[in-house]
Amino acid sequence: MKRLQETNWNRVAEDMHRQGYTLIPDVLQPQECASLIAAYDADQTYRKTISMERYRFGQGTYKYFVYPLPVLINTIRETVYPYLAPIANQWMEALNNNTRFPATHAELKALCQSHHQIHPTVLILKYGAGGFNTLHQDLYGDIYFPMQLVLFLNEPGEDYTGGEFVLTEQIPRAQSKANVLQPRRGDMLLFTTSFRPVKGSRGYYRVNMKHGVSPVHSGQRHTLGIIFHDALS
Repeated sequence: MKRLQETNWNRVAEDMHRQGYTLIPDVLQPQECASLIAAYDADQTYRKTISMERYRFGQGTYKYFVYPLPVLINTIRETVYPYLAPIANQWMEALNNNTRFPATHAELKALCQSHHQIHPTVLILKYGAGGFNTLHQDLYGDIYFPMQLVLFLNEPGEDYTGGEFVLTEQIPRAQSKANVLQPRRGDMLLFTTSFRPVKGSRGYYRVNMKHGVSPVHSGQRHTLGIIFHDALS
């Protein structure tokens, strides 16, 4: 995918090491965003629909895609992963963790399958007025990749108000820090799934992170989440 291949991946790596997230603008074209939103009701595309209120996750709905994934989504996942795997392995090394991630997404899928994680975790989320998502981590099984991404399909201030993306850091022996972001339509946000290493006076230590969505005040907000590891169910 040309737009992703032209990304400054060195800057992405620097941002991920420094703060645990980075924003890549204009990855999707407006018509691609509109097409993904229009397909929200195409039930044959999805394996499961979740009501956030039922599970006390927030207010809104999301749907998990079924394999095979749409070409656009699969291309993004397979294109982005090889750039992130070296960063993830550097994180593991810094934290003295023996886990290492393979170079390609196909190899990561095979690793998931060997642990009975066979269901795609790519999902599309829909929020109306009052909708929100509580702080959480997307793990799904023993095998999980420490980074993921979200694509923003609506324009803030035009299609909806509120609904900021919230990313928190639980800093040891200190108060938590909140990063509040409002990407535009077509932007891609890369961020940590559950933690990042931070260098202290005695070496690196682990900072746990969670993400969520603040309440939507008006309109509708759609996002597409791409998680690289698969799920047990």
